[in-house]
Amino acid sequence: MIHVRGKMENYMNDGDLFMIYTTYFANLRHLPDTVTPIAICGGTPNFFKGPKYKKLAPKYSFFKKWKETCDNDRYIADYRSLVLAFLDPAQTVSELKELADTEDIALVCYEKPSDFCHRHLVAGWLNANGYRCEEWKRPND
Repeated sequence: MIHVRGKMENYMNDGDLFMIYTTYFANLRHLPDTVTPIAICGGTPNFFKGPKYKKLAPKYSFFKKWKETCDNDRYIADYRSLVLAFLDPAQTVSELKELADTEDIALVCYEKPSDFCHRHLVAGWLNANGYRCEEWKRPND
């Protein structure tokens, strides 16, 4: 990662520049071919045939509890301590890039950008660790 004019830029060891986005399954039809969608959830819709990266998926135990209680604070604490705490950001990004057949990638889950979703936690974790990650938006949005 390099800072260019105050902005983080993602570079791999070979010097290639790339971008990490987040998005949701219903938005994939708008994603350009230059971005590889990678599912980071427990299960995917039948139509999704792209790569999956289960290491970033929520654990069923706390996901189920969240569905029952909608306790976002508990979910965030569990996701950070039971998922992110066991991952190395650089290794994670490297493994995600290995799954991609394009320069840029999009981490995909179900919820709309305004809804609570673990992909927002992943984006915050990546950004906090020096990797630029943002929600993908159509150019005219």
